[in-house]
Amino acid sequence: MGEGLFWAIRGGGGASFGIVISYKIELVEVPETVTVFQVESNPDEGLADFVYRWQFVAPTTSNDLFMRLHFSHPITTRLEQGSNGTASFQVSIQALYLGKADDVVSLLSKDFPELGLKRQDCTEMSWIESVLWSSPKVLLDRKVVRSPNDTNSAKRKSDFVVNPVSREGLGDILKRVAGQLQFSMAFSPHGGEMSEIPASSSPFPHRAGNLYKIEYVGNWNEAGEKAERAVMTQLRRMYSFMAPLVSKNPRRAYVNYRDLDIGKMSHGKGYRSYEEGKVYGMKYFHGNFDRLVKVKTEVDPANFFRDEQSIPTLPMKL
Repeated sequence: MGEGLFWAIRGGGGASFGIVISYKIELVEVPETVTVFQVESNPDEGLADFVYRWQFVAPTTSNDLFMRLHFSHPITTRLEQGSNGTASFQVSIQALYLGKADDVVSLLSKDFPELGLKRQDCTEMSWIESVLWSSPKVLLDRKVVRSPNDTNSAKRKSDFVVNPVSREGLGDILKRVAGQLQFSMAFSPHGGEMSEIPASSSPFPHRAGNLYKIEYVGNWNEAGEKAERAVMTQLRRMYSFMAPLVSKNPRRAYVNYRDLDIGKMSHGKGYRSYEEGKVYGMKYFHGNFDRLVKVKTEVDPANFFRDEQSIPTLPMKL
């Protein structure tokens, strides 16, 4: 298919370039035993300090350890919300370690003693079981049971953090999350091998220099515009509040959380305007955007594969 197209479809938003009907992958080795754990922090013991410390540990600890930080309201809290419109929430760390439980407990007793990880918090299993922290049989079960009234609607937004957020800033974030029952947030650390790969090696550019990715999560099951509007309003307000704390020029975004709020192409221009595409394209791909445009122009000059956030083609005169 050519080096350019092969580069572009591995992270450049496949819908812009065609339909992949087969592929090969190169496997990597993992140990026979991996360890998973989920630890919830005590909401009465300095959450801002806890999250502040996580920022420095998660991106720099062993390459074998991934620790995701999650802010959310417990389901019971959502159902039993007080009349004042606020409720407690929890901060949890969900982790996967490529190794045995005793080793990760020993590692974090040095790197992150604030977590207080104990052997009984950990579960050893095979890697394939860790995919769902369950039985591999779940992966083979194609049956989906849904109620006709279950809409399962969702909205995602994203950010990347390049400088640690201050304790004061994290305290403000926590206060805002505590007062908003309609969404949650997840911090996924970068670092490790992600930072060792050059940003131009694939279209995904968010590598060295990024501490972690933020995912803003909004879900609603009720049909109708009212439920959607409530979630979207809270997400957008939080996203606006976060602007001073995250990456800038451009404010970066993750392409797999497709977000039309950050820019889209107008249908009236045939979804092919370079200037409109550059608005969101630089946020998703920044330094790699123009190379994606070049490949798109070469392999799909008629712009057959297009949508509101596809890679645009260059005008014929260029």
